[in-house]
Amino acid sequence: MRVIRCVNYGEPRTLAVEEAPEPVPGPGEVLLAVEAAGLGYVDALFVRGTYQVKLPLPFVPGSEVAGTIEAVGEGLPGELIGNRVMALLSRGALAEKLVLPAAMCSTIPDEMSAEAAAGFLVSYCTALYGFENCGKLQPGETVLVLGAAGGVGMAAIDVAKAMGARVIAAASSAEKRAAAKAHGADEVLDYSDPEWRKALDALTGKRGVNVVYDPVGGAYSETAFRCLAPGGRHLVVGFANGEIPKLPLNLALLKRASLVGVDWGGEIRANPKANIPLMKKLTQWVVEGKIHPEPTATFPLEQAGNVLQGLLERKSIGKPVIQVNA
Repeated sequence: MRVIRCVNYGEPRTLAVEEAPEPVPGPGEVLLAVEAAGLGYVDALFVRGTYQVKLPLPFVPGSEVAGTIEAVGEGLPGELIGNRVMALLSRGALAEKLVLPAAMCSTIPDEMSAEAAAGFLVSYCTALYGFENCGKLQPGETVLVLGAAGGVGMAAIDVAKAMGARVIAAASSAEKRAAAKAHGADEVLDYSDPEWRKALDALTGKRGVNVVYDPVGGAYSETAFRCLAPGGRHLVVGFANGEIPKLPLNLALLKRASLVGVDWGGEIRANPKANIPLMKKLTQWVVEGKIHPEPTATFPLEQAGNVLQGLLERKSIGKPVIQVNA
């Protein structure tokens, strides 16, 4: 089978397709014929070796996968063969086939393509967990999404709109702002402009925003926090900017505002059952057409390294998905 393997930490652009033996499922495992793999910023950091947890070499990158069960290991019913499923792993998605525990698989609704499913789990579950559990978002509230044209930001726009919010999307280029607008944002602004707070004030009538969804960090975070309305909630999702911000805590006091960490992965590791209602709601929204997780771009397996490099360099728009068995 064809596979992308990381044998040395370094720039993702150096990754290439190799041949590898086909895996065999063990007890409780399934063999998945991979159709699509979703890639994220963390996958690129794993390849570079700069994430806080290093994957042991060699490894196959890619943590989100969708495909069809082709074979089952001992102890599993044959009826599972042919089921379309998606799963979240630490590695392994950039391969034509992989084995994983059956318990890690979730059924893909008929209304969802493999490409949509491959980029669904991390971004959408994080968004719903962030807005519903952490941010207590209410219909009619205003949300500011930073880094709105990335895969995380696009999912946040989609979920916030499904929850009845008004969404202001912040992105650094005209192309990215157009993509965020096309994905459902009510308003867009250029947060690479040093005076972007004035643009936000104009959009909110100086009333501020109720919730900030922040996967970016850096200097943008303090400005965004200052733009919160009284009682607002700033959701800390990540630091794609590469800089962990330091906020003056008197701002939280003066605004009666909250700074809330959104760690969906940590939540489900501590309480696995917590993800059941999230997934049930999200898949139902897909069926009802309330959210639209189709990727903005798909790429062949041979381009996976360049796609990961683009994520590191913040050139990507939307959630990039690799078509493995097109």
